[in-house]
Amino acid sequence: MRAAVFSDHGGPEVVRVAEVETPEPGPGEVRVAVRACSVNHLDLWIRRGLPVEAPMPHIGGADIAGVVAVRGPGVEGVSVGTRVVVDPSLTCGRCEGCRRGEPGLCSEYRIIGEHTQGGFAEYAVVPAANLLPLPDSVSFEDAAAAALVFLTAWRGLVSRGAIRAGEDVLITGASGGVGTAAVQIARLAGARVFAVTSGEEKVRRVRELGAEVVYDRLVVDYSRELWRDTGKRGVDLILDSTGPATWEANIRALARGGRLVVYGATTGADATMNVRLLFWKQISIIGTSMSNRGEFETVMRLVFAGKLRPIIDRVLPLAAAREAHELLESGGVFGKLVLVP
Repeated sequence: MRAAVFSDHGGPEVVRVAEVETPEPGPGEVRVAVRACSVNHLDLWIRRGLPVEAPMPHIGGADIAGVVAVRGPGVEGVSVGTRVVVDPSLTCGRCEGCRRGEPGLCSEYRIIGEHTQGGFAEYAVVPAANLLPLPDSVSFEDAAAAALVFLTAWRGLVSRGAIRAGEDVLITGASGGVGTAAVQIARLAGARVFAVTSGEEKVRRVRELGAEVVYDRLVVDYSRELWRDTGKRGVDLILDSTGPATWEANIRALARGGRLVVYGATTGADATMNVRLLFWKQISIIGTSMSNRGEFETVMRLVFAGKLRPIIDRVLPLAAAREAHELLESGGVFGKLVLVP
């Protein structure tokens, strides 16, 4: 089969399309004929050498949508030919986190396409338990563009952030995959949405998604503007993946009793802050990552129902996998890039 692979860590130039062995499903697994798989920043980090035990040569791609092609031993309840989208989370099912119904806290937590071979290929092997039937009304491209980013945004805002109707919410990185999902989820929850992005065109498109106030970080100090626009109150909830570059601004932008939910650190691992603001404003700093199965099914069914809409920047052939890495790395993408075999 054809797959986008890399054998060494480095820049986009290490990504190539090659013929590799078609994987065989083991017990409890299925082989999915991939129809679409979207690109995430996670794929860039793994390619650069994120310290995980990724199999090499590596096939990335956590967001898989396709058709069940082969069932492995012991698989029942799913038919060959079924259209599916894949939950990217892999867990042990035995540890304390799993027993509590929080697989994201699993001691052996892994992600398809990070710790295993992924979906940037004609076929991928995944656990049958990770499949969710895909309605005929939803395209493979939309399903692939939705899975990881919508589940991340849903858990961050709803499960961890406890968003409530009437609250003011700030989404940083609002033109990215998670950001475009988060703007929609916050609006669906009844919040007033503030957002940060870069460039006039992205500002316009984020506003069209439902953000009431959008700041161009290249033009203004968004924390100063937000403080003024909220009557010197600040926002109740912030969803952020940037880390150090926005940390102090986010702390300043929070209202008393506000919550900062962090799901990434694209600008580095170490942030500094004024600790006095932490206790004086009684701020909560909350970490979040991925989702559990219930959250995955809930948000995907909202996508299936058309209440949430994945934003696709463009669809590219698998042969353009290197170009996809370059585009996402350049910062010029609005929403998601999707690869199709």
